[in-house]
Amino acid sequence: MSYLTTSRCRLFYNDSAEGDPSSKEKPAVLFVNGWAISARYWKPLVERLSPHFRCITYDQSGTGRTDIDGFTPDFTISGFADEAGKLIEHLGLDQSRNLHIIGHSMGGMVATELCIRYSGSLLSATILACGIFEETPFTSLGLMFLGGLIDVSMNFRNIFLVEPLRSMFIKRAATGRIDREYQDIIIEDFTTSNKEATNAVGKFSIDPDALREYTRNVLRITSPVLCCVGMADHTIPPEGTVTLFKKRKATAGSPTRLLQFMHLGHLPMLEDTERFAAELKKHFDFALQFYKKDSPPEPLPEVVRIP
Repeated sequence: MSYLTTSRCRLFYNDSAEGDPSSKEKPAVLFVNGWAISARYWKPLVERLSPHFRCITYDQSGTGRTDIDGFTPDFTISGFADEAGKLIEHLGLDQSRNLHIIGHSMGGMVATELCIRYSGSLLSATILACGIFEETPFTSLGLMFLGGLIDVSMNFRNIFLVEPLRSMFIKRAATGRIDREYQDIIIEDFTTSNKEATNAVGKFSIDPDALREYTRNVLRITSPVLCCVGMADHTIPPEGTVTLFKKRKATAGSPTRLLQFMHLGHLPMLEDTERFAAELKKHFDFALQFYKKDSPPEPLPEVVRIP
């Protein structure tokens, strides 16, 4: 556990190489968190991946143990990418092509920005539960409604500390069962996150201009991309990730795959850690072979549906 002081925060992060210096030679995996949650929810996945990869998690400004007192960070996609970029450079992850980036939910937008900035270091990208939608009057109305819900939920978020609203909140996030430890983390992080940051993140996640830029960036990634979604997700409509996959598949020059967990929700890393970790390893191994010109990778199925 360490801190990195930047112009926008005192950033808390975990690097598995601190406990195992030999892992500095392994491919690195940077995990970018979703809305109003600290990096603690990656722990079960990190435990399964760390024997094979150097795993880096961190708390974004306004969440967890990252300190913004005395700082004035801008809560934008670019701003969040700036702080993650400082961490990437501080750890030397930009020095060679040895980096996998995973972005979950809102973190998918930040992760995609990082993939463009550090394209020369990138082995692969994984976009989890962060889709796109065709722009229609219906979807525009839906986004306006969702923006109103964000305002309401932030003003009254402490109501989710008590039952039955607590259980309702968890069930909206996770269709499958997750351990009580992580239920508590989700509730604690949401109710204690910085209100200004959480509001801003919620708003730019549904801003049409931000979503258009996100789409453009996804299509520009030159490394292999895995689009992953729980098809029983009640937080973000899962069809958006399928649409993202189809659009990238039709236009991008590098490999794109779709991983669908047919009965999971917004948190596959907690709902089915074992199978999610196994699929990530396949993706990472494929990406490593993709860049070995003398040893092309064995093709993987473009669409995988896990019951």
